[in-house]
Amino acid sequence: MAIHIDRLLETCIKRGASDLHLHCGRPPTLRLHGRLRPLETKVLEPEDTIGLMKAITPERAQQELQEQGGTDFGFEFGSAGRFRTSVFQQRGNISLVLRLIPTKLLSFEDIGLPPITKALCRRPRGMFLVTGPTGSGKTTTLATMINFVNENFDRHIITVEDPIEYYHPHKKAMISQREVGVDVPSFAEALRRALRMDPDVIMVGELRDLETIESALRAAETGHLVFGTLHTTNAQGTVTRIVDQFPVDQQEQIRVQLSSSLIAVLCQTLMPRCDIRGMIAAYEFMVVTNAIGNLIRENKTFRIPSSIQTGKKYGMQLLDDHLFSLYAEGKVEEEEVIDRSQQPGEMQDKIEGYKAGRISAPTMGVTDEAATQLRK
Repeated sequence: MAIHIDRLLETCIKRGASDLHLHCGRPPTLRLHGRLRPLETKVLEPEDTIGLMKAITPERAQQELQEQGGTDFGFEFGSAGRFRTSVFQQRGNISLVLRLIPTKLLSFEDIGLPPITKALCRRPRGMFLVTGPTGSGKTTTLATMINFVNENFDRHIITVEDPIEYYHPHKKAMISQREVGVDVPSFAEALRRALRMDPDVIMVGELRDLETIESALRAAETGHLVFGTLHTTNAQGTVTRIVDQFPVDQQEQIRVQLSSSLIAVLCQTLMPRCDIRGMIAAYEFMVVTNAIGNLIRENKTFRIPSSIQTGKKYGMQLLDDHLFSLYAEGKVEEEEVIDRSQQPGEMQDKIEGYKAGRISAPTMGVTDEAATQLRK
């Protein structure tokens, strides 16, 4: 019995899965609400995965697969959705992982972003980083921010992605989307060129090397709003990761640049909900105030978590505080919260204290006064 890629993709969309896995020796498998669920079909043979691969993979990508052992690309499945696809060889066979990119652009409220994010997206210059592990929803968060700017401001937005995931039509803004490997050879080259294209906003899909980080920082310093992503799990680690990319003799200068260019860091993780079907994001949010800018400049990043705790009026929050509040609201399981927390031991104690009635859940929010201040 032949397995058709169209049927598999339709099943993925219909069931609301985030990913489709196609591996030899196993039936097609969906990632549904964070869990892997095999479909009740035949176990895939090597010729099945080769046939499925050839049905969707462009010639350019098939050549890269042969030469490099792997390739990534995006493709549109009618009007139902887009898929970001990774094809790779393992144990001599072909495997595929397809990530469903929803076509519907979400609002800040839909994905639970702190309200202050809108004020920060109005800024004319600086760098806003969205970080988190693979599959934590960074792409969706960035797409939401780009869509907000696109709907509300007459700006020229340039995105550099590998591959392009969400398609953005021109709205109030003009938008140019460039795909690495198709429209431009690398992120660094795209950023270099972008500065000559009269941009107001630049979105970099991934700050993956020193040259790209350097170019993004330069763009933020020279009067552009730059969005980017990193695979870090907290705000302190994000600052450290950027500085550590540079040679030791440049690090002091980079700390100074970063302290004045960085606007905010939003770290996120996605978890299955236990109250309703679906996923929910937990966030750590750092807004770079004068105090945090000084900590970055003076290489005192170890004090960033306590500054985030005292910056609640600006909408700042630590990941562990948000995880704990989601648990207290009955939205996520205890095990999920402990697994994803920065301090699992402390989180365990907190949950025990909450169960015993000794600890109350933290309140999240931002004051109107702080929101006005941060818009400046």
